[in-house]
Amino acid sequence: MIWHTVKKTLLSVLLVWMCSAVTVAQAIKISGVIVDKQSDEPIPFSTAVFKLSGQGVLTDSSGRFVFTSGQWSHNDTLQISSVGYKNVLIPSALFKDSAFFTVKMELLPSNDVVVKSKYNRALWFWRKIMQHKADHERTHWNNFYYEAYNKLELDIANINTAKLSKNFLVKPLNFVFNYIDSTSEDKPFLPAYLTETISDYYHQNNPVRSREIIKATKTNGIDNESLIKQLGNMYQIVDIYANTIPVFNRDFIGPFNERGDKFYNFKLLDTQYLNHRRLVHFKFTPKHKGEDVFEGDCWVNDTSFAIQKITLRPAVDVNLNFISGLTLIQEYRLIDDSIWFLSKDKFVVDISPLGKNKLAFKGRKTTTYRKVLLNSPYVTRMLDSAKTPSEVDLLPNVTNLPDSFWADHRHEELNKSEKTVYALLDTLGNNKTYIHYRNTLEFLAKGYKDVGNVRIGPWWYWLSANPYEGARVRFDVETNRGFNEHWFAHTYLAYGFKDKGLKGLGEIRYQFSRQLWSYINLKYRNDLDNGQMYADQLGTDNIFATIFRRPNIPFKYQRSEEWDLNYYAETNSGFGFGTSFTSKQYEALLNLPGKQYFPTTNGGTPLKTFEVGFSVRYAYDERTLVSNFTRYSLGSDYPIVLFNYAHGFPGVLNSSYTYDKVSLSVSDYLKIAPFGYVYYNVYGGKIFGTAPYQFLEVHPGNEQYYYNRYAFSLMNRFEYVSDQYAGINIEHNVGNGLFRLTSLTRKLKLRQLWTFKAVVGNLSPDNQQLNYVGNAPFKSLDGHVYTEIGTGIDNIFKLFRVDFIWRLSPTPAVNENINKFGVFGSFRITF
Repeated sequence: MIWHTVKKTLLSVLLVWMCSAVTVAQAIKISGVIVDKQSDEPIPFSTAVFKLSGQGVLTDSSGRFVFTSGQWSHNDTLQISSVGYKNVLIPSALFKDSAFFTVKMELLPSNDVVVKSKYNRALWFWRKIMQHKADHERTHWNNFYYEAYNKLELDIANINTAKLSKNFLVKPLNFVFNYIDSTSEDKPFLPAYLTETISDYYHQNNPVRSREIIKATKTNGIDNESLIKQLGNMYQIVDIYANTIPVFNRDFIGPFNERGDKFYNFKLLDTQYLNHRRLVHFKFTPKHKGEDVFEGDCWVNDTSFAIQKITLRPAVDVNLNFISGLTLIQEYRLIDDSIWFLSKDKFVVDISPLGKNKLAFKGRKTTTYRKVLLNSPYVTRMLDSAKTPSEVDLLPNVTNLPDSFWADHRHEELNKSEKTVYALLDTLGNNKTYIHYRNTLEFLAKGYKDVGNVRIGPWWYWLSANPYEGARVRFDVETNRGFNEHWFAHTYLAYGFKDKGLKGLGEIRYQFSRQLWSYINLKYRNDLDNGQMYADQLGTDNIFATIFRRPNIPFKYQRSEEWDLNYYAETNSGFGFGTSFTSKQYEALLNLPGKQYFPTTNGGTPLKTFEVGFSVRYAYDERTLVSNFTRYSLGSDYPIVLFNYAHGFPGVLNSSYTYDKVSLSVSDYLKIAPFGYVYYNVYGGKIFGTAPYQFLEVHPGNEQYYYNRYAFSLMNRFEYVSDQYAGINIEHNVGNGLFRLTSLTRKLKLRQLWTFKAVVGNLSPDNQQLNYVGNAPFKSLDGHVYTEIGTGIDNIFKLFRVDFIWRLSPTPAVNENINKFGVFGSFRITF
């Protein structure tokens, strides 16, 4: 009896256990995360609902949701939805064979939100945000500090592995395809590059001062200190409360611009609670097509009207080149229970230079902010110890830190694709084929190649031609910083096969400092003189020079022999001071009056001078980039002022002329969103004394069909000479302008521009008498204004620009063959 009872009890327990085991085995739990397709950013507070059963959940602030099997049938459909996005449908049959099923859903943006209401409550809410804007902007605090962790990743997308693996150039690198990530995206991609930077950032608002101290960086082969400084936090700050928000080289009107209601439609979507705080979901879309504005949404606290999270995307038909997708996300967190401060921002861009479904790139920038201090005396002390108003310091020994350091100090752990980058780069760094390909591409793009401690190039100087020299060859060699950090030497030799003349240059420099740019330089040059050359003008010493030359204009050549000793040094306040000692000897070669027309009576050599010069340059808070011993300006938010003075001393090194030259110029780039940008240059000068034309002001002409911003398009070289002058140069690139009014021109991404150039000048009677000799091609403006006005179309096929230029004054003489209208082209690559 007892045994029978025990057996029944054991059997019951066994049956219960088996049923429980079956139930557990059959229970299916699925979880998922809803993310944006382009940015991979989680979409919070979305809905996941089974259509037949009606069972649904709301995703959390990280876009996550969880279901168990009792909430759907096998023939049901899971619908994922979020306001402003297209719905995604997933058959539940996909879930039946797994005890734990993770779904990652990517949603596509949709522009189906339309505002139709006489009373727009969303506009009222926007105005409340604007009323409290000053409480949440970065300028609200006297100063602040944070530790910034900045991560930049580059991936290669749309890789046709089947085709590429058969290419004979790629075959030696086929092992790279093993690193392709086929799980994280709907299309496989290859993680290609990654940099990480940790820095301390200090900022003060009145007066504005900033300082960044980079204390750790992983750059994977970048050893250019000035470039590493660009990878920190200083130059990558985006303020979503600002009137304009930078996107590459453009300024977009932000949704919280003071006039934002003129550019955006607003809509309130829904509300949610997070940590017992009520958040309002707020959406904004463009009011007009083709303007540089965003579309997106944000979550806003409904009492402080502070933004907790915001997502921005350029409007669908915005005029951006090569960009197939772009998203900017910022998240804020509470400090001291009342202050919302930026905690994370993420920038994701898809670049498709070859077109849709072709080889493309995805760039991801993620920055996180920790250890925030507000209104701290410590910040003031750190800024007081800085040398310049915006200083970036790179601490020593920050580039080769061990992996253990990064594991302890990076703000967030690397994901799978980011870890893959380091593994791939370590492999490629030891592959001879890859190194050869990389060096070849760098040489073609940059023009030069480092061979040990010397640099050869640029290659575009190697071969050219002109009527005087015939075919011309030239070869440059200079030292790089591997030779010495302070000493620099550069030389080139050139030879013309028609004139059988050898030309060349030699210079040596000692670089005192790169932080505050200062050096002393000695140079000797004996070559053809190209006159006034500027950044985007094609000179005669160039392989492309004769292709774009305008017909029926006589070539004009002269040769110069020059010795120059120059010293330059900058100060912490933005001032730079230069002193130069220069000896120049000119020899007219073709269609210019030679030294036989300029006899001297003081025993000096004709057309030879010795100058002592002094210059002052003011460029407040200028950004620069240094390559080897050359520095390039990246511009300033303020005008750049340049003053020059020079005095000619006769009798020194057989010089012949006495004169004083004074000049002043002010230039700037002004971004005037939504109306594009304006470049202007206002300048003037005077030469006191009598001297040959080479030492006067030869107004810059352009004898090519290639447009030159800094020269007069319909003025020939040496056409006008002055000893006193004043001028202005304005270029306004409007952006879309009138082209935004039609769908065709919006699709073509055409851009509108206009230009205005004018100079008034005079030449004294003494200088006229001295210079109007022989075959002199030049004349004086005689107090009249030379004026050109133009308009143009930029961004044709995303590459070309066409300018239509009219020469308005002075009126040409009856016998002058002067073109009063011209069409000029140029090309550039820009976003």
